[in-house]
Parts: sequence; structure tokens; C-alpha cells
Amino acid sequence: MAIPSGSGTEILKRASAEGLDNTTTKILDGVADHIYTILSLIISNNGSSSCNLDIYVAPSGSGSVFLVRANSNLPAKGTFVFSDRIVLTGTDELSVTCNSGDHDIFISYIDQDWTS
Repeated sequence: MAIPSGSGTEILKRASAEGLDNTTTKILDGVADHIYTILSLIISNNGSSSCNLDIYVAPSGSGSVFLVRANSNLPAKGTFVFSDRIVLTGTDELSVTCNSGDHDIFISYIDQDWTS
């Protein structure tokens, strides 16, 4: 990704996913010439038992850098809030894995678009 110069846009965005099963969910799928600043990521376990949680980034869509590992236990009816700032560029991907039978995810982020 080139260093941004010139005009672009900066938009505050959000995304959510509800009623997810024991699955990996790609929360943000980066696009070339974009910079994403993650403001918060909220995961709620709606199930009746605890679940293990992974939050990770795949730089440029390959490999994995774990932010939260599977031994992070999210109790039944519990909520996990990740509020540290994360910057993703280009085709980076942000994914969540939760082995709960019923969980929701909500993310808020800034999308800087440098395509012109």
C-alpha cells in the first residue's frame, strides 16, 4: 500500500453478526488502499455454557496474529469487549472464532479510503 497523499474519505462504520454458531467469522475483510482503525469489538455469548474465544488478524489475508487466544473463556450470557485500537491496512482481515452455539458480534471502526 502506498503512503496516502491527496484526497480521500474517512467514515465511521459499524458491522454486526447475530446468532452465530460454533464458527469462524470474518468481521472485516480489508480492501486495497484503505486504512481501518478498529475502535471496539463486542462479543456476547448468548448460550447457556461458556465458550473459548479467538480474535485474530491475518495480515494481507495470510497467516494469523492472535490478539486473544482460545483459552480466553467467555462465560454463559457473558460479554467480551476489546477496546484497544488496532490498525489494519489494505487486505488485512479481522476474524473471530467462538465455540458457542449462539453468539453475537458488533464492531465499530473508522474506514479511511485513499482510492482516487
